[in-house]
Order: sequence, then C-alpha cells, then structure tokens
Amino acid sequence: MKMKKIKYWMFAFMVSVTLASCSNEVEEPQQEGNPAMQIENQFANVHFGDILPFEATVNDDVPLSTLTAILYFGEEEVSKTTIRTKENGQYSGSIAVPFGKNIPDGTATLEFILVNTTMKKTTQTFDVPVTRAQYSYIILVTAEASYPMLPTGEPNEYAATEAFPSTELPAYIQTPVVDDKGREILFGWDEEQGGIAEGTSADIPFASPVGGTYSVTFNTRTFTASPFFEVVLNGQKMNMADKDNYQLDIDLTQGEEVTLEGLTDWWVDPDFFAEDGDKMTFVPISGKYRVTANLPFNYLKVEALIGSNLATLQPDGTGALWIIGDQVGKPSYTANHVGWNPPNALCMAPVGNKTYQVTLVAGETVNASEINFKFFHQKDWGGEFGSQTLTTESDIVFVGNGTNGRDNGNLGLVEGTTLEVGATYVFTVDLSAGNDNAVLTVVKE
Repeated sequence: MKMKKIKYWMFAFMVSVTLASCSNEVEEPQQEGNPAMQIENQFANVHFGDILPFEATVNDDVPLSTLTAILYFGEEEVSKTTIRTKENGQYSGSIAVPFGKNIPDGTATLEFILVNTTMKKTTQTFDVPVTRAQYSYIILVTAEASYPMLPTGEPNEYAATEAFPSTELPAYIQTPVVDDKGREILFGWDEEQGGIAEGTSADIPFASPVGGTYSVTFNTRTFTASPFFEVVLNGQKMNMADKDNYQLDIDLTQGEEVTLEGLTDWWVDPDFFAEDGDKMTFVPISGKYRVTANLPFNYLKVEALIGSNLATLQPDGTGALWIIGDQVGKPSYTANHVGWNPPNALCMAPVGNKTYQVTLVAGETVNASEINFKFFHQKDWGGEFGSQTLTTESDIVFVGNGTNGRDNGNLGLVEGTTLEVGATYVFTVDLSAGNDNAVLTVVKE
C-alpha cells in the first residue's frame, strides 16, 4: 500500500505542474474592432525619384495604431513609411519612389495597411504606373559654370556641346524638378563602385581626347556617360578602375613590341619595358599580367597574374615575389612610397629561370642613404624571406637577422655605405636552388 501511495502522489504532482504550466501560457490577444480606410487614387503621372504624397481617412470603434504604406517593384519591397494613427480622422504622408539604375518603366504596387491596437488590420492596394521622366534639359555643373544638357534623341540621353575650358572637366549632373512630386536628383562619382552613382555631387572625371568644342553625354537610365580618358594597350582599351587608374589583364610575350595610346610622357619602368627610340619591348617572361595606368604619376604598374588572380610564389619557385617596406617606391619613393602597406607592394619582374629583379635609381626610386624593405611570397602578409632562406654576398646590402641592425629578412645598407645618387642598382633574387635557398645579388650598373 505504501508504494501505491507514493506513485499516486507523484502522479498528482506531475498533473499539477502540467496544469500550472498551461495556466502560465500567454494567450493571444482577441482581435477586435473594424478598421477601415478610404484612400483616393492620387497616383498618376508618377516618375522614378518622386516623393509620392497620399491622404487617408481612417476610422475604427477601437483605438487605431499605425498606417503603413509599402511600395513594391514586382515582388521586391523598395520603399516603406509608417504613420501613427491614434485617433479617427484624416492623415497625410509621402513615400519615396526610388530612381534607380536600369529600371524599366512599369507598374508598381502600393499597399496600405491599417492596424488597430488589437492587431486587427485591413489592406488596400493600388497599381501605380511609374516612368522615367523625360526632362527638357538636365544640368552639367562644374566648379566654374553650369551647362544645359539637352535631349539627343536617344532614349534618356542628354548632351552638352560647348567650347569647354579644358580637356579635363570634373563635374556632376543634376536634374530639374519636374512637378510638385518631383525632386532634384544628383549624379556624381562613386569611388567604391568606380563609376557614376545617384545621390552624390562628387565630381565625375570627364576628359576629352581633344580640346576645343566637344560633347559631354549622360544617360539617366543606364548612367553611362562620355567622354572619359582612354588608355589603349596593344590595341585593347583599358578599363577605368577609378578616376585615377585604368586597368587591363593581358597576355604579354617576352620581347614583343608594346604599344600604348592615351598616355604621353609616362614613366617607363625598366624592369618591364625596354626602350629603343619610340619602340618598347616587354622584358619579363611571357605570361598574363595586370597592367595599371596611374594617371597622377603617368606610371604603368605591372603585376604578374596566375589565372585572374595576382600571382604568388609557388613551391617550385615560379610565380611572383613582392617588395614591402620603407624607402622604396615607383616612380618615386617619396611621392609613391611603398611603406609597410601591402596594397602598395611592388611586384618584382620575373625574368626567367626562377629569378626576379627590381631596378632602382638612388635618390629617385630608392633612398640613397637608407633602405629597410623585404621580399614576400604574396602581395600581403604571409610567406616572406628571412635570414634562414635568403643570403647575399653583396658588399652594398645585407640581410637582417634581428641582431645586426635590421629585423629578420629586412634589407639594409652595409655600414659606411651609401648608394650613389642617380646611379642604377639591380636587385636580383635567384630561387633556382629552391625557395629555402634564395640568393640576393645587388649590381650597380
């Protein structure tokens, strides 16, 4: 009997716990009321970029909470606004219609959702035709003047044709306000995107290949524009990476003639290009390279690739070597210093037989009285050469070991030695004996 009593007591305890837990469950609030709204269809002649106003009369027999307007392009929610509706009556608001790039004219959906304090709701939707405004003009704005850009006859394209003061014409573009729903829209340069974007007045780097009278064009749908500076390498147009740099991934053959159009008086890097009068030939081994034309320095930077990626040193000694560190830089170590900043790393020229070289001019591309850089396996931190893997018999440069005046692997000038200002020095790293047996030579030419 005692065992039965214990079992009965345990069963009763479990039932009571279960009933208690059920009694603690939060019940869903009872939805009450009858929210209702009346919205006039005021949504005609709507353009991308508009601030679309609306008015709504709302009522219920219980307190209201919010009125939300949501705009959809297809299934995508592109804009939303919410208004507090504490009392019955008339409310007004507005919702932004995105301008957007490459969005075709079409019919958007505008949904209104009215909710009361018990979470009961009602909805109403409208079809809203949206088109890209056809402006009678837009405006090209420079620091000195503004110029009207008129329709060209091509869809959404506008142009200003003037005797502009220079072939370089930094400017942004703005639209006029079309009607009481419209707003001024700006188009400027976006550095991160490397192109024209809406909502910024940063100058677009327009540049004409010819002076005098020329045309500046812009398309308000595609955001395409002209003219821009053009650099053509071996007949291939380089792509604008940003307003200062043009880039091209290209296959180059050792000893082939290289042609360049668009840059004049540019700095020729002897590690990559040999000059013979007006003729230039490619110096490194054949392969794929990323060539960057830097406009501020008139400098063609060349970096080795493996596939579509920057090359790294491979176990067999092929690939690339990179220089990171102080007192070195091309075309000027003072103006374009590498430093301990991996994105600035210099790619050494792969000249064959697992050998890499960099040519430096004292006082120009390298400090004549001090150096402190090292060789890396990649254009970043990671694999690097230290005193255990890199040796030299040079009487100009030594390899640091951490106790001889330089950190392990960093290069320094031998005590009492300076480089001759104006003289050329070729630094060569030979990996033919293996990546752990690199040999550095430094030769004054």
